[in-house]
Amino acid sequence: MKTDRKKTPAMGKATRAIHAGAAEHSAYGEISVPIFQSSTFVFPNAADGAARFAGEQPGYIYTRIGNPTVHALEENLATLEGGVAGIATATGMAAVGTVFIALLGQGDHVVAGNCIYGPSRVMLEKEMSRFGVRSTFIDSSDAANIEKALRPETRMIFVESPMNPSMAITDLGAAGEIAARHKVLLVVDNTFASPYLQRPLELGAHIVINSLTKFINGHSDVVGGMIVSGSGQTHTRLKKVVTTFGGTMDPHQAWLILRGVRTLPLRIERAQENAMKLARFLKSHSKVTWVRYPGLPDHPQHEIAKKQMDGFGTMMSFGVKNGLEGGITVMNHVRLIKLAVSLGGVESLIEHPASMTHASIPKEERREAGILDELVRFSVGCEDFEDLRDDLDRALKEIGRRKPPFRPPSEEEHLAMEGC
Repeated sequence: MKTDRKKTPAMGKATRAIHAGAAEHSAYGEISVPIFQSSTFVFPNAADGAARFAGEQPGYIYTRIGNPTVHALEENLATLEGGVAGIATATGMAAVGTVFIALLGQGDHVVAGNCIYGPSRVMLEKEMSRFGVRSTFIDSSDAANIEKALRPETRMIFVESPMNPSMAITDLGAAGEIAARHKVLLVVDNTFASPYLQRPLELGAHIVINSLTKFINGHSDVVGGMIVSGSGQTHTRLKKVVTTFGGTMDPHQAWLILRGVRTLPLRIERAQENAMKLARFLKSHSKVTWVRYPGLPDHPQHEIAKKQMDGFGTMMSFGVKNGLEGGITVMNHVRLIKLAVSLGGVESLIEHPASMTHASIPKEERREAGILDELVRFSVGCEDFEDLRDDLDRALKEIGRRKPPFRPPSEEEHLAMEGC
């Protein structure tokens, strides 16, 4: 089942998305990687079993440790990201947690972006801190802030680009140079771009994380995560931890995501075309105060995005009049666009961070991270542009006509949905 990527000829990224990770030899000649729905694997003899456990011979032992279907997905994503190996995890947060647990210890310090996926920040602030890991959160869209925050005990720089949900861009090349100069690890959450648009390992990152739930799967029907390492030593350490803690992926999950990744190029190209048109439409709308889309020339980091991305993606944020009330009004009046958390599916999704996913964060902290009351996060899908435009226009025109009913979620309610 295993493939040798060193023997695979150079291919374009769309071709790699379709073919990377496929079995070179098969007993039946199937075109689709099979689902190896087995918890354990038989050894031909005792010596073979001993050699597999000792790491002296390839072969599968137990699905928590390795599985042919899961391995095919790991090979696919490692190829797309340009890394040495991938590790598939049960969720995106299992990938984030594995990286933190495997590579950080008591007394270590992390420099992290202040506008990152909510649970990633919660894990650093509230969980890793219990074990003596300290974190400093900075605006990583200015690389100088990263260097200023470094300490002698800094072990890791953790950033996103584009950032969730502000759509600010981190200069990954500059971050990579800083990490190399100070001999610290650079970890990049590449979820908003995917390897089709951006490959952080080529820009100096040591580890790349993706939530496979989003663009890579692309159909809003399965969750998963991926860690791709730039070195074999780092991969070995991460693999040991994820196997020990048990956050590994199920083969049926892997098969669904492999099916999704084959259409990643087509989906992103279509949705990205929609996103550019909608960003221009929103900029001219009387109820919209600002638009943050990397493809617009007035985006503060537009030139950086042009330099490090192959396209500007399908995610955007925009501000609406009447602040919090205006954002809620839009949520209540979209019809085709679905009011839901998550992103990266074929369908368009919209959410209002200040009243939903980030409501429990104090307003001043939200503002520092660029998460304003009027900010709307929009994941553009593959529908017809005209239908999306008309749905947005209809919802935006409701702003100011009536005060929307709204009850902020309780702390218990918010913890149940935090950071999706």
